[in-house]
Amino acid sequence: MAKLVFGMNHSLDGYVDHEAFAPGPDLFRHWIEHVRGLSGSVYGRRIYEMMRYWDEDLPEWTPDQLEFAAAWRRQPKWVVSRTLSSVGPNATLVGDDIEAAIRELKAQHGGEIAVAGPELAQSLTDLGLIDEYRLYLHPVVLGRGTPFFAGPRPRLHRVASDMIGEDVIRLTYVPA
Repeated sequence: MAKLVFGMNHSLDGYVDHEAFAPGPDLFRHWIEHVRGLSGSVYGRRIYEMMRYWDEDLPEWTPDQLEFAAAWRRQPKWVVSRTLSSVGPNATLVGDDIEAAIRELKAQHGGEIAVAGPELAQSLTDLGLIDEYRLYLHPVVLGRGTPFFAGPRPRLHRVASDMIGEDVIRLTYVPA
């Protein structure tokens, strides 16, 4: 059975915003390896549309960016959306019964399936489907934006913490 993991870059004051801070080389390398090892990813519509950036190589990309894009394209993706009518390569649209679809994914796959998007993660948290939370804590304060937890925080128990690069701490929690 697969483990459902929600993890994102996170400011000190609790926000996720890919435009406000970006991963350094060590963290980017970590994300490449992480994506390479996934059994797949479940996306909310907004973050999936943002991640479609990786669907086609751009001439200015570095070797690491090309490597990340290849890993992202390879993995299966499931997109939870009521508004999209189609999705890109190696992606499947998940319609109305999110709980049944995610339970089936967990049962059919092994390893880790990433959850991308705070609102989707909150819905899956409310259903008791997220097995692990990974907060990649950056030393920045945003004061605004999309919170990592889109609703009430579940009771959590810390199971690990480690440094990635010089200034990012990964905090790993499981439901208490």
